[in-house]
Amino acid sequence: MPNSLVESVTIRSQIDEQFRRAGYGWTVIIDRIETFQVAPRWLLVRIETDDGAIGWGEASLEGHAESVQGAIDGYTDLLLGQDATRIEHLWQQMTRAGFYRGGPVFGSAVSGIDHALWDLKGKVLGVPVHELLGGPVRDKVRVYGWIGGDDPSDVAAAIETQLATGLTAVKMNASGATEHLGSLAETTAILDRAGAAREVLGASGDFAIDFHGRISPGYARRLLPLLEEFHPLFVEEPVVPEMGLEVWEQVVASTAVPIATGERLYSRWDAMPVLRAGISVLQPDLAHAGGISETRRIATLAETYGVAIAPHCPLGPLALAAALQVDFASPNFLIQEQSLGIHYNAGSAELTDYLLDVSVFTFADGYIHRPTGPGLGVQIDEAEVRRAAQSPHRWRTPTWNRVDGSLAEW
Repeated sequence: MPNSLVESVTIRSQIDEQFRRAGYGWTVIIDRIETFQVAPRWLLVRIETDDGAIGWGEASLEGHAESVQGAIDGYTDLLLGQDATRIEHLWQQMTRAGFYRGGPVFGSAVSGIDHALWDLKGKVLGVPVHELLGGPVRDKVRVYGWIGGDDPSDVAAAIETQLATGLTAVKMNASGATEHLGSLAETTAILDRAGAAREVLGASGDFAIDFHGRISPGYARRLLPLLEEFHPLFVEEPVVPEMGLEVWEQVVASTAVPIATGERLYSRWDAMPVLRAGISVLQPDLAHAGGISETRRIATLAETYGVAIAPHCPLGPLALAAALQVDFASPNFLIQEQSLGIHYNAGSAELTDYLLDVSVFTFADGYIHRPTGPGLGVQIDEAEVRRAAQSPHRWRTPTWNRVDGSLAEW
């Protein structure tokens, strides 16, 4: 309680200012939008208003940064001079005002802008974004780390390294390029990796397996039941997401292993077929699926199907920060991906390299505790971002071929 009249008046004026900024006569005009390509493969977005408020977001679309930069530049005609506090109105403008809509490029462009607007509003109001989404439903978020690279090997040692960092869960690719129906040797290698992971983790740890859409529906139906004895947390993208409802229903029905997908689905409408097919885990990517605004809606849609969310995020610090804000406000959250030490970062830049305070991403017993900082809860080292952007990356998706020379899914 205030111990003087002066303190009481000061507190009341602060509250009045917060209410004013929350929409009662407060407008902040978007004055400047910038993008920065930074190593290893990220695209960051900075929005500044006429009164100097700044918000940051991430629009990383792996292998297509230049295309997303072009889309963001196109959106400036809609955004400059607009009220930055009207986040939903601006989201609707970006996603519906154009005749051609949707997809990964537009979705990623909207995502980075949306993050930055939420970050800006949270900072001006002095609260974390999850408070603006209804407040936290948990105190900490479980996270997992990547092991093994694109073509995994030495799984046991890699898991031991992750456990030493404070994690209790990992994810690995199932294999490299595979034949259409998989050879016995390929199948044995996949099962051996799963067995090695379970042996190291014991009964209390978790591992997930990412197929990256590399196998056919027929091979999935043969292979997935063989993984059941190792009790993976989930199997991700056993087939490519564009497969129809019937194929996904067949894959889900073939196994007791929980099936996950969603990183290549960019809206709640895109997610509907796999939800109807009976997946167990939906993985929207905050940097691709329309940002915080749309991912929040996707999470609610998934909840109506009894499906958990585990946001996809092998990306940078702002994508992770945005995902965490949704995680803390979503009742059906399961686990969060993050990129610290991931193979894509090797020899380039790490998750924390563009942050002034790296403690926000500290792991404790497999969890990240709730960030209390305003906006997205991270402080960007703007000078380092501008320095890194002077040497923009040109990361491209690897191209894989089978033994006979035909294209294989990466």
